[in-house]
Amino acid sequence: MIDISINFSQNSAGSIKDEKLIYPAANRNKEPILQVLKRFMTPHEDCTEEKNPLFLEIASGSGQHVFHFAPHFPTIKFQPTEVDHSLLGSINYYAKNCPTRNILPPILVDICNRLNRYGLKENSIDYLYCANMIHISPYVCTIGLFENAGLYLKHDALMITYGPYSKDGIIVPESNVEFDLSLRTRNPLWGLRDINDLKKVGEKNNLTLIDTVEMPANNKTLIWKKN
Repeated sequence: MIDISINFSQNSAGSIKDEKLIYPAANRNKEPILQVLKRFMTPHEDCTEEKNPLFLEIASGSGQHVFHFAPHFPTIKFQPTEVDHSLLGSINYYAKNCPTRNILPPILVDICNRLNRYGLKENSIDYLYCANMIHISPYVCTIGLFENAGLYLKHDALMITYGPYSKDGIIVPESNVEFDLSLRTRNPLWGLRDINDLKKVGEKNNLTLIDTVEMPANNKTLIWKKN
């Protein structure tokens, strides 16, 4: 068990009220995603506390994912973030109750900003993880995610993204077609993104798609590597 801390600016966890939220979708997909992480993440069993690898989660939502993942990688420090201040209480609840104590307090992060605004240095992140944000946000957020990954991931480090995607302009199955339509009805700036388009954005930011893992409920986990 390790007790870690990191000095980030704009850390608002101390001024919020803890409130445990439970999202059914997060409960369903947390274990399948964990199994993918175990395939691609190094245990880092020999690292010292001063050199704990950093796992940065963008758009942490309720905090259920990071709470589920962290105990399986006890020498990695997990930094949850969220742009919605109202969710910080739930993330903070899960962070404080993590049995391995390797989840840092959540911070407010707008991924459209450069991450140095929040205290991060370039080439300092070992893993960048983002689930179910790319399709439920304006495309500028996806651009920001890839640009920040290109700047702040270490060489050969990984970005892991999860959610539904289209490929070659085609959305399958029909349930994802309907989901995409419902998203665009709610907000015309939302919608499923095409993997080929994301690969082009990745190339501009020194990121290569090295694996696509099929997931339950017609989702995919995309594994990107910093060149």
